[in-house]
This record gives sequence, structure tokens and C-alpha cells, in this order.
Amino acid sequence: MPAPEALSREKRTAILDGAGRVFASHGYEGASMADITRAAGVSKGTIYHHFAGKAELFGAYVAQQCASNLAPLFDDAQPVGDIGTNLRDIGLRMVHLLLSPAGLVVDRIVISEARRFPELARAFYDAGPARAIAALSGWLETQIAHGHLAIDDPEFAAEQFFSLCQHPAILRCKLGLVPSMDQAAIERVVDAAVAVFLKAYGSVPAGRISASPKARPPHPARSPGG
Repeated sequence: MPAPEALSREKRTAILDGAGRVFASHGYEGASMADITRAAGVSKGTIYHHFAGKAELFGAYVAQQCASNLAPLFDDAQPVGDIGTNLRDIGLRMVHLLLSPAGLVVDRIVISEARRFPELARAFYDAGPARAIAALSGWLETQIAHGHLAIDDPEFAAEQFFSLCQHPAILRCKLGLVPSMDQAAIERVVDAAVAVFLKAYGSVPAGRISASPKARPPHPARSPGG
């Protein structure tokens, strides 16, 4: 039996983009392969020839989104340089990724479907958070080797930094309680995360970035008397 024909990059992109639009509008359970076929502009036979089913297709979509969006997080992170500036750049990119349309869609789908479809949660975690933590952990190890930070467990510290950047204001955006965060509010969250992280794990360089007292992260509107 001849080997399956390789899927071209253009056709794979069309399939995953179409799948992403359908997942965004219908959720995971509500998305049908027929809908995805129409959105992608390919035959059902073509999709099933390369993807065993909807779960594998969603996993491929998540992996594509993570691969294209995680790499830029560390594009400008220098092995030697101002730690605060590097951490700030990483944090800002991560928050923008979390609040991007694709980031919000994937996050909402995975959280809503994780109990019934644990393989989706695993695919998302392995392709996204686990890779980001590993990359930041490796960068922290370099800083430790240069004597810039005092960290016993770089992986744990990487998880802490990303957690510090995920201020409740981001959760409010994910829940739709506020429409978005402006750049000033995002910077305030990340600047505070960097300041706390450096205070815990090392000497803060001169001229460090500090959290501005202005541009507080958005809060949902309170009802009268609330």
C-alpha cells in the first residue's frame, strides 16, 4: 500500500485555520467535522486522511497556535543583559498572547471540555504552558550560572513568574466581565510581577522597572449597591 500523500503546508494551514474558526464559534463538542470541512474548503476525505478525528485535529490546531506564538516570547531574551528588562519583555508578550483572540478561544475551550476530554487538556498543556515553562526555566538557569539570580528550583521559579503575570484582571477578561486590558494596565501588571520576582530571587539592577501607580487593571462594573 503506498504511503499517504504528505499534506502541503498551505492545505494544512487551511484545515487548521478553518478548524480554529469552527471551534471558536461552536466550542469543541458543538464543532462537527462537516462544519470544519466547509470552513477549510477541503473534502472530508482529505481531513480524515491526515487526522484520525476531531480530537487529533484540535490537538494539531493547539500545537500550531502554540508553536507560532510561544517562540516570540523569548526572541529578544538575552543570556547576558538587564534581567528586569528581559523578564518584562517576556511577561508582556505572554500577557498579550493570553489575551489574543486565539489565546482566549483555546483557553476557554480547554477549560470547558477538560473534564470530558482530558486528552485535549494534555495536548494543550504539553504544547503551551509546559513549553513556555521549560524555555523560561532554561533562561533562568543561564542567569543563575552567571550569578545574577539565586534560585534553587528554576522550573518552580518559572511557574511562579508566569503566575505573577496572570493577574485577576486577565481572568476578568477571560470571563468577559471586562472587554479588554489597555497597554498601560498590562504594563502595570507585568512591572509588578518583575519587581516581586527580582526581590525574591536576586538583586534588582539599578534603574529597575517599577510598577506604576497609574492605570489600574480594569474591574468589572459593580451593580448599584454592590
